Amino acid sequence: MRWPDDLDGWPHREVSRQILCRPHRWHVQEGGTGPTLLLIHGAGGATQSWRGLFPLLAETHHVVAVDLPGQGFTELGARARCGLAPMAEDLASLAKQEGWQPIALIGHSAGAAIALQMSLTRSVPVICLNPALQNFDGVAGWLFPMLAKLLSINPLSAALFSASATPAKVRRLVEGTGSKLPPEGLTLYHRLATDREHVDSTLSMMAQWSLEGLLTRLADITAPVRVLLGADDKAVPPATTLRVCDRLPDCTIDTWAGLGHLVHEEAPERTARWIETTLNDLRLSPPPEAP
Repeated sequence: MRWPDDLDGWPHREVSRQILCRPHRWHVQEGGTGPTLLLIHGAGGATQSWRGLFPLLAETHHVVAVDLPGQGFTELGARARCGLAPMAEDLASLAKQEGWQPIALIGHSAGAAIALQMSLTRSVPVICLNPALQNFDGVAGWLFPMLAKLLSINPLSAALFSASATPAKVRRLVEGTGSKLPPEGLTLYHRLATDREHVDSTLSMMAQWSLEGLLTRLADITAPVRVLLGADDKAVPPATTLRVCDRLPDCTIDTWAGLGHLVHEEAPERTARWIETTLNDLRLSPPPEAP
C-alpha cells in the first residue's frame, strides 16, 4: 500500500502515522488515553482488522495498532525478518523506541503467536483472538510452507495473485474462515489482496513462519493468557487451540457460538466488552469513574 496516497477510505486514517524503527518504516494508528494496549493483526491483514474494536478500546485506553512488516502501510526494510521471532523482536524494538509500555498484548491469529513470542521476554499478559498456534499436520505440514517459499521466490507470484483477486474470490476466502463480514470489511480485504507488495510480504511471512521455537517454550510464559475463540472458526480449528493452550501455565478460554475466525470483526462491541472484563479481572484496567 502506498503511503500516503492509498490512505483515502482507510479506517481511522486520521490517527495514522509512519515511524522509522529499523529495519522497517512502520505504519501505526494511535489513539485514546490511559494504560496502553498493543494490537497485532494476523497474516494478510492490517490495521483495518481493528476498525470496529479500536475506537471502543480507545474510550478507556491508549491503543496502538501496527501493520506488520510489508503488510498494509508498513514498509518492509529487511525481507529476511518476516518470521515469528524476528517480527516479535522488531515490534518490541519499536515499542521500546516509542516508550510504549503495554499492560497487555492483543493478537489475532498469527498476531497472537507474535504476542506470545514477545511475552517470553517481556512477561506481558496476552489476549488471543482465535490464535494460530499449531503448524499444519501431515502433508500440509510440508506442502504449504514449500508452496509459500516457491511463491515468495517468484517475483511474478504476488502480481498474479493480486491481479486475480476479484471481490467474489475475496468474499469466498473470508467466508472460508467461517466469518461473514459486511461489504465495508470485504472491500478493505479486497484492497489488500490486490496490492502486490502486501501480498508479497504476506507470502514471505508464510515462507519463514515456524512455531517450533514458541511451542517448545509455552511453559515459560508465566504471564496470564486469555483466549477468545469463535466456535465456527474454519481457519484454525478450536480443538487444535484447546490442545495447545493446555500447555500454558495460566490460560483460560472462552468460546462463542456462531462466529468464525474474524470474531473481533464480526462482533466488535461484544469483543470490546469481553476485553474490558478480562482486563478488569486481571486488575489491569482502571476502575470506572464514579457517577
